[in-house]
Amino acid sequence: MTRLLVAAGLLLWVGSSLLISGSSRLARLSLTDRLAPFHPSPPSQRFSASATPISQLTVELARVVGDRLSAWAGVTEPIGRRLRRVHSPLDVTRFRLHELAWMAAATLCGLLAAGAGAPVAATGLLLAGGPTLAFLVIEQRLAKASERWQERVARELPVVAEQLATLLNAGFSLGAAVNRLATTGTGATATDLAAVTARVHQGVSEVTALEEWAELVAVDSVTHLVRVLSLQTEAPDLGRLVSVEARQARRALQRRTLEQIERRGEQVWIPVSVAALVPGAILLAIPVLAALRLFATA
Repeated sequence: MTRLLVAAGLLLWVGSSLLISGSSRLARLSLTDRLAPFHPSPPSQRFSASATPISQLTVELARVVGDRLSAWAGVTEPIGRRLRRVHSPLDVTRFRLHELAWMAAATLCGLLAAGAGAPVAATGLLLAGGPTLAFLVIEQRLAKASERWQERVARELPVVAEQLATLLNAGFSLGAAVNRLATTGTGATATDLAAVTARVHQGVSEVTALEEWAELVAVDSVTHLVRVLSLQTEAPDLGRLVSVEARQARRALQRRTLEQIERRGEQVWIPVSVAALVPGAILLAIPVLAALRLFATA
């Protein structure tokens, strides 16, 4: 009993420390972390010079555990790409620490249940399944957020491409047109274009920044549009090409919408079929059972 209480106290201390350290109100960021968003290097290549050996050990543990569990769950896309895609304020390190804190809290609940005299089966289920369930729930939330962001970009892209073609035909350069859409828009695509503009301000060319966006968002229509925009130095009528690409993106969106409508229409018939088959099967079973009893007594 005493050992369980000590272990529960240690886990409570570790989980509380991780949660408090991840709070922006209680943990003041260092100068390196505050300047990190303006650094041209990718977030995965940045580091904090103020990290202590204990914090470095905790970070490495969180990353190793998170990567192993992600590979075990079948997640192949890097966590950093998904966080950057949804413009999360958390980096890979803080996200993994957040997962580790919730896993520690789930383990603490299992130890408390064991200390309270819970059955062995329930205690084992809490200790084994609680941390895994906490990890999978957080991973699933991020995966769903990433999918929703991709869907929003795909829905908004035809309109954004048409606006971009209008600006290019009006005499705007590619960088000025992208900056205009980023400052006047309010959707997911405008947020991504604001990040593209920030990369251009860091010294990256417009085409390179747009290619980075296409690789990050991983949407086919965005990839096709960026390929067309990369011809800005070769095509004198870039606005017309972007207009054609906007129409293609709109047709692709219409086909995908029709497929979703047809799929949902087919799913509607599943409960209707079950509701019709179950009473019918019961009605057919009654005379069959009566006939079997008649033949059995004959």
